[in-house]
Amino acid sequence: MILDLKFVRGRVVTMDPAHPVASVIGVWAGRIAGLDDDVADLPARRVVDLGGATVLPGFIDAHNHLAWAGRASRTLDISACRTVAQVVDLLRVATRSSDWLEVAGYDHRTLDRPLTSRDLDRAGTRVYVQDLSGHACVVSSDVLAVLPGHVLRDAPRGDDGAPTGFLAEGAQTAVRALRLPYSLDDIAADVELGARQCAREGVVLAAEAGVGGGLIGSSPLEVEAYQRAALPIRVQLMVSADRLQPVAAHADDGVRRAVPLGLRTGFGGDWLSIGPLKLWTDGGMIARTAALTWPYEGMDTAGQLQDDPDLMRAAILDGHTAGWQLAVHAIGDRAVDFALDALADAQAAHPRPDARHRIEHCGLVRPEQLDRIADLRVIPVIQPTFLHAYGDDYSRVMGPERAPWMYRGRAFLDRGITVAGSSDRPVADGAPLRAIQFMVERLSGSGLPVGPDEAVTAREAVAAYTTGAARACRVEDRLGTITPGKLADLVVLADDPLTCDPARIADIDVLATVVGGTFPHDRAALAR
Repeated sequence: MILDLKFVRGRVVTMDPAHPVASVIGVWAGRIAGLDDDVADLPARRVVDLGGATVLPGFIDAHNHLAWAGRASRTLDISACRTVAQVVDLLRVATRSSDWLEVAGYDHRTLDRPLTSRDLDRAGTRVYVQDLSGHACVVSSDVLAVLPGHVLRDAPRGDDGAPTGFLAEGAQTAVRALRLPYSLDDIAADVELGARQCAREGVVLAAEAGVGGGLIGSSPLEVEAYQRAALPIRVQLMVSADRLQPVAAHADDGVRRAVPLGLRTGFGGDWLSIGPLKLWTDGGMIARTAALTWPYEGMDTAGQLQDDPDLMRAAILDGHTAGWQLAVHAIGDRAVDFALDALADAQAAHPRPDARHRIEHCGLVRPEQLDRIADLRVIPVIQPTFLHAYGDDYSRVMGPERAPWMYRGRAFLDRGITVAGSSDRPVADGAPLRAIQFMVERLSGSGLPVGPDEAVTAREAVAAYTTGAARACRVEDRLGTITPGKLADLVVLADDPLTCDPARIADIDVLATVVGGTFPHDRAALAR
């Protein structure tokens, strides 16, 4: 046998307890052919001398927004502005690519005051400023003027009684409907940009968290854009639950609603596949719309549920019955209660022991909710980097009692709960190594401890982005460990995150990313 590729002189951490470490990896036909003595003497068409570099299973980002990240990277970004005047000056000279002026990077917490529609009017018409959270926006007055009255009913208003231009959740979705759809070619180009960002950071599989509709979707034909894209990494698509349609299925099937043709979790191949059905139950902490059981500290709001509870519960029940794995967005503890109740009802009505339903974010979890998550075998898909980036703010608005409950780690693992790591890119830094460091240190960017009792070991943190995320995405038979027979998806690092100073993990260089034996990222020129 002649191998296609052989890696030698590596510090290989396999994450497979059957063969924990290795120094040689053989690759044939895009898969791992063997380790160490099983392949050391076999000839290979290409031999890569790792020179002692560390190799891990390629990272899996279980909740990502490739198209949004790509689009944001080529959109006017105001995140560096500190005053409204600076924002307006930038917008006035901005170049438009369409009759809309789209703006990224808005964070009301970093400006001297929140933006208003009157500010945006000074920059022209059809101005759409995306809130960093993805759950809100600010728009110009001409956009407000064409929205139906019911959309603006609960919108914030200024001293003059007029809407300020800030719109959250369903109101934001109504605005996006005016702008959408994007063209398939544009979406495909954005997906490629987002996927290349992932490859540079060691990600081999990204789960796109919502296509075809909902808060994130860009076109009703969105899946075709991913088929058009030249994908450098593997992609799994979560389909928005608003794609469910009534079906006249056979009575024995018991299916009331489904995605057309009966498509569901598991369809597709190793490069592009359909993952969970994505549902939203609340908003986000940045926009103060995550649904809490009691108000944000010092505020008169406890957030909001995303839609009518009966409609959301019906979507969870119907999606479960139709055979989908469910990815239920729930950040606040009130939304987590709702998600757990609905998932329990779904399992009681139609038992599926290995459904592997997920709660996306699971951002605030009360102590008494932990055992329910374990009992229901729900997988929390967390974003540790949120607390590195926004931990100071989140801790303040949660208050001292609730702050330790945010984006847990230790409490989940101690109950045998699978933890899946992710980024929610571009809401926060997408680099898995940054998230792994936070999980170990539990320090915000300013050095504030955030729930230090939730710290985990470096190995447990790496597992969240390898074996845990693989299980959440139902690909543990192909990815997550460096095991013969699995796909040859690897990340080559300049240091070992399991043994180096935890404060240095985020700064470890990603020397190469290997997907199926190819090198979509090769900073060290290993493939030459």
